[in-house]
Order: sequence, then C-alpha cells, then structure tokens
Amino acid sequence: MADDSTPSDSAEQRARAHEPHDPGVAGRLNALRAAVLGANDGIVSTAGIVIGVAAAGAARGEIFTAGLAGLTAGAMSMAVGEYVSVSTQRDTEKALLDKERTELATMPVEEMAELAGLYEKKGLSRELAREVAEQLHAHDALAAHAEVELNIDPDELTNPWQAAFASMVAFTAGALIPLLAILLAPEGTRTVVTVAAVIIALLLTGWVSAKLGDAPRLRAMLRVAGGGALAMAVTYLIGLLFGTAVA
Repeated sequence: MADDSTPSDSAEQRARAHEPHDPGVAGRLNALRAAVLGANDGIVSTAGIVIGVAAAGAARGEIFTAGLAGLTAGAMSMAVGEYVSVSTQRDTEKALLDKERTELATMPVEEMAELAGLYEKKGLSRELAREVAEQLHAHDALAAHAEVELNIDPDELTNPWQAAFASMVAFTAGALIPLLAILLAPEGTRTVVTVAAVIIALLLTGWVSAKLGDAPRLRAMLRVAGGGALAMAVTYLIGLLFGTAVA
C-alpha cells in the first residue's frame, strides 16, 4: 500500500513528537532556566570581586578570602531571596485555590457557566463549550477552573525549599569557576586566565539559556558574555584606582 504522507506531513509529525505534552514540563524548564541564571550570577559577581581585589595588588590569600566571602554571601542571598519569593507565590496560589473551592461549593451553577464561557472565548461553540465544562466539572471541577482561570496546577504547587536549594547550588557552582581560576593560575597570568575562564563559562550559560527558550544562540551568548566582560572591566578599574590610592 502506497504511503500518501507528504514531506511536510512528516516534518509536522516530527515537530509534534518533540513537543512537551507533560503538564510538568513547563515548570521543570522554568526551574532549569532559573538554575542557569543563578549560575550566571555566581560567575559574574564572584569574577568581579576577585578581579577587582587582584587588581588592587592583593595576595592570593586575600583574594581567596574575598572570593569565598562573596560566594557565601551571594549563595545565601540567592537562597533566601528565592525562598521568600516562591513562598509568597505558593501562598498566593493556595489562597486562590481556597477561594475557588468556596465558589464551587456555594455557586456550582454559576461556576460551570463561567467555565463554559471561558472555553467559548477560546473558540469553542457554545454547545461544545457547555459540554466540555459539564464533563470537566464531573471529573475534577477544581482542577479545571484552576487551569483555565488561574493557570495553576493544584497538584504541582511551587516548592520554596526546592527553589532555594537549587538557586544556592547554581550560584555556588558558577562562583567556583572564577574563584578557582584566579587561585590556581600563575600570579603573572591570573587575571587573564580568570577572564578567559569566565567568558567561556558565560558563553556556555548564554547558549544553554537560548536553547531552553528556543531563541537565537549567538545573540544570547554575546549578550551574556558582553555583560560579564563589562562587569569585570569596571571592577578591575576600581581595583586599580582605589588599590593605588590606598597604597
């Protein structure tokens, strides 16, 4: 039997095969993007500290102390900030779900009509929207309203502890790159080696973030690396100026 499929049909089928249909995929991608951004913050902020201190003429031990303090402070700041932010988001989500439960218990008819109206706005006919709303209400009314009205999955609320730990680990991993580079490199080339290591790491994080967002790779890589290079240049100049003034 002949195959009636066209090349465009095959391409469309392959594209659909790679589409994320798991409801939790979006949340995992967001967590991964946050981890990449956390690592990027760790790279840039710690690189700025150690290069600035090195430019001021500090010894290796002083650079290590400054870098370690910056790493620790940054990692803790990221963790605490992420915990507070995600906890607030989780509290808001729970409050919205509680409100929705109350409305479903006290106004089931009005809530079903509201759900049908929302599906009708999405393009369904009035009859089909009503049928879909009735079936979803019979299956899991709260989940249906949470998805359409609130864009929330009641079974996958954000976890503040997980977010805090992920941010702390990501920042630490990124911060170790410039810290180890400047400590392990020979004294005469430590700044050059650190800058090179940081630029390579930033190009990698830019590529990963662009790939996750399906954005142009080169533009994202140059943007991230350029921002990091600017930060290092500024702190290097500050180290030179104030280090000389203090000396």
